[in-house]
Amino acid sequence: MSDSTILIVGLGNPGAQYAETRHNVGVKVIEELLDRVTPMAATLSVHKKTNTEIAELAAGRLTPQRTVLARTRGFMNVSGGPVKALASYFDVKPRDLYVIYDELDLDFGAVKVRGGGGDHGHNGLKSVTKSLGTSEYNRIAVGIGRPPGRQSPGDYVLKPFSKKEVADMPFVVADAADGLLAAIG
Repeated sequence: MSDSTILIVGLGNPGAQYAETRHNVGVKVIEELLDRVTPMAATLSVHKKTNTEIAELAAGRLTPQRTVLARTRGFMNVSGGPVKALASYFDVKPRDLYVIYDELDLDFGAVKVRGGGGDHGHNGLKSVTKSLGTSEYNRIAVGIGRPPGRQSPGDYVLKPFSKKEVADMPFVVADAADGLLAAIG
């Protein structure tokens, strides 16, 4: 078991109007992880120094290491500053950072865990990479599929899921949480 802290951040937008949109799937996975914390579920609380909401977990409650679950309180496109502030505050190295985000280039419900790489045009990842000064952090991509017809990707990610997708979301976020926890070990 490592002495390092694991930082898991779900990207999304703040506010009730965005809570059920495709762009907030990263936050949905954080909510799933909070429910899995043992011996009882955890909740997020405001961490003013980093403009985030966090849950600090002792080793063994979710992962073998001390873990911080987080979501930013600002908008997706400026996620980098709060993520960098969290990493600095908790002394987390990029190899121990996991960022969960929505991915247009994956079919709805598909999950891909990868270390490092490009941002695939995702503005939240662009912001995180720019703020950290490296792309060598872990990503958990949760597929939301491509927009239908000529709908712009920017509009699509801010729309709610369809009724069928809503019914499948518990399975999607569970699969993403499983993939993340398997990658951590």
